[in-house]
Amino acid sequence: MKSIKFRVEGNFKVSRTASWRSLWLPLAALILATLACSRADVPPPGGIGSGGLPSPTSQISPSVEPTEIILPLIPSATDTPDRPEPLASPTFPATPTTMSMDEPELLLYEAQPGDSIHSVAVRFGILPEEVESPDPLPVNPGLIDPGQLLLIPRRLIDIGSDERLIPDSELIFSPHASDFNTVEFAAAQGGYLQKYRQIVGTRWLSGAEIVERVALNNSMNPRLLLAMVEYIAGWVTDPTVPGGDAFNYPMGNVDDQIPGLYRQLTWLANELGNGYYGWRAGTLTEVRFWNTGSLRLAPDLNAGTVAIQHFFSIGHTQQVWEAAISPEGFLRVYKDLFGDPWAYEYPLFEPGVEQPDLILPFELGKVWAYTGGPHGAWERESAWAALDFAPASSVSGCVVSEDWVVAAAPGIVVRSGNGAVVLDLDGDGREHSGWSLLYLHVDHKDRVQVGSLLDEGDRIGHPSCEGGIATGTHIHIARMYNGEWILADGPIPFNLDGWVARAGSKPYQGALVKDGQEVLACPCASQETLITR
Repeated sequence: MKSIKFRVEGNFKVSRTASWRSLWLPLAALILATLACSRADVPPPGGIGSGGLPSPTSQISPSVEPTEIILPLIPSATDTPDRPEPLASPTFPATPTTMSMDEPELLLYEAQPGDSIHSVAVRFGILPEEVESPDPLPVNPGLIDPGQLLLIPRRLIDIGSDERLIPDSELIFSPHASDFNTVEFAAAQGGYLQKYRQIVGTRWLSGAEIVERVALNNSMNPRLLLAMVEYIAGWVTDPTVPGGDAFNYPMGNVDDQIPGLYRQLTWLANELGNGYYGWRAGTLTEVRFWNTGSLRLAPDLNAGTVAIQHFFSIGHTQQVWEAAISPEGFLRVYKDLFGDPWAYEYPLFEPGVEQPDLILPFELGKVWAYTGGPHGAWERESAWAALDFAPASSVSGCVVSEDWVVAAAPGIVVRSGNGAVVLDLDGDGREHSGWSLLYLHVDHKDRVQVGSLLDEGDRIGHPSCEGGIATGTHIHIARMYNGEWILADGPIPFNLDGWVARAGSKPYQGALVKDGQEVLACPCASQETLITR
């Protein structure tokens, strides 16, 4: 299969960093750890094969072990302002091109799982107060019950295809993907993917294991990722050893900062997430083409379809995009591998879903700093679902901390390793069903083990820089429901001990608010960032 190339620039710039300044507290002078939080498990440039860029024709034994440890590069800290930037104003996007009529036609729209009044209004180009229904609507920004009928003024013209390609549950790592075995499936196909080897962190992984890891970390459906690998590179079924750019950049993004399957798939997952969660949040309403303008997305699409449409618009003309989203494009390849994607549909949000009670993730009586407002759950851009907190320290940077991260709710530990702990809150032992919490940058020392049953407030481990790129000791926490990252400032806002997250105009900005009080997010050491239980 012929490789597809994407005209993309600057997709993997190093995430922001910060340095800490001194902070005065009554009876103590504390310095908070320097912080920058980014993706985990990303090998450095040139981290393919045995540490370099091997010839694609060379034979690599599956039993070979790496001869050197390859660690991610740690960016140097930079200065940050003493105070965080102002919170984003709760302004509503301007109404796009409208039809000229005194009384617009009313459209009948059936709410999809994950819809809110805000996101529906943005997508249809109307104001929230114009969304009506025969049945009671939730208080904005709450979730609308799936299937509820909405009456929407028809205002948009010149929109794209309204053909839904895949269900949301086949884009994200939903419960229906939990039993899928990526390695076994790839082996049965006989393609080059199973022969490919790359060092990720300190381990050799096969191509199928890389797909598996990227799927797990980003909560992206492994079937969807495999179909993308096949459509773009042909590696799932074609045993031919690729050469040149087809080997170094299998997902078509020719960028010397992201060579190898792992980095290429990570870029893919991030862009799919940008489309999916941008649609959820109402921040993405159009696709932009290479040298051929843009197109407004059909407002009744689902998030999974928008993710596919967004991805194939990157660096492509509208003609190429139309071919990719046609029945004979990506969807044909998916069906050849797995059958009808709608056979895997799983309702991600049932009526009335709410966040369980959660406490702040540190011990009673301790003073921590709110160092990062809503930002990427795993990757730096997509799904602003995570918050960051840092303990006090007498030394800045990545230092050993004796403070403890604690369970925000009762649950069972279903993942523990490489700085990450995942706590399953519904007790079924499955990370991608019901509510789960991801903790990142948990030190290996004293870290809780898989299978541990925890009560609210039980110790999980110590905050650190472990598991990804970080320039200071802290903890990163994000929520997941049925495999979908839950936006921190969305229809189900992140609520910790009554402190509710509010996003800023950029990732990591924002605040926690409670009863008229406000704690600002900033990686600087200021009084406004301090919070205690």
